[in-house]
Amino acid sequence: MNDTNVSSEILGRLADEWDTLTPEAQKAARYVLENPQDVGVSTVREIAEAARVKPNTFVRMARQVGFEGYEDFRAPFREAIRRGTVSFPDRARWLQDIRKSGELGGLYADVVGAAIRNVEETFAAISAEDLRIAAEAIWNSRQVYTLGVGVNNSNARNFTYLASTSMKDFHAIPRPGSVAVDDLAWADERDILIAMTCRPYRREVVEAVSTAREQGMTVVGISDSPASPIVLAAHHRFVVASDSPQFFPSSVSTIALLETLLSFVVAIASDEIVERVEKFHRRRHQLGIYQEDPE
Repeated sequence: MNDTNVSSEILGRLADEWDTLTPEAQKAARYVLENPQDVGVSTVREIAEAARVKPNTFVRMARQVGFEGYEDFRAPFREAIRRGTVSFPDRARWLQDIRKSGELGGLYADVVGAAIRNVEETFAAISAEDLRIAAEAIWNSRQVYTLGVGVNNSNARNFTYLASTSMKDFHAIPRPGSVAVDDLAWADERDILIAMTCRPYRREVVEAVSTAREQGMTVVGISDSPASPIVLAAHHRFVVASDSPQFFPSSVSTIALLETLLSFVVAIASDEIVERVEKFHRRRHQLGIYQEDPE
């Protein structure tokens, strides 16, 4: 087993055997799948208490996926801790191992490596202060419009959906059957536009940013170059790395940036936002939207 990713094979076994496990064993397996870092440092009694099952449930679960017992199951996790490879795997060796794994191993390694580099390069060029200032502008605005077309349409809508769990007046544009400039018709200096596009730049996004500026709106521009037309026109500028071995640009950095920006908005917002989030999710549980874990 590869020490740099010691738990992957075991976790894979748990997932493969999921349907054959008893409900109690599934509770134990779920805890391991969600908290693999606890396995190497917990006795069977400690981890059973955390998972709210009996210790022998973990023993049976371990045997069902091919181990003699919990100690045998825990041994690879403990070895990974001893080697210091649990939390931060040796990236270079890990990617090399992937590359050797078969015909598609090279592609897998290239895609994973590009995703990691993109996130690192993006955040290396962005300061917490940049994010704080943009977040304050978003929080203090009357309405927030998030614009993305093509692949960025889903990114814009995801950002708007997440924001809507605690805040009002967030709008993903263009709306169905509309165009972005029409969606901004009644926006003014009290409002903010978060726009995103990468090469080749989409004309409707560039035009919407220009319209927003003419109407006095504040603009947050997210693109793949400091020379991008929407970055040059923006008040708050964020450049994301989007390199990929595939023919399409990567969205990993854009998604990571949007999630971070929204986290900053929540962090600087008024205290009531925590209550809003709790109320939103409490309502969802009451409506039966979520699949509840078995007792």
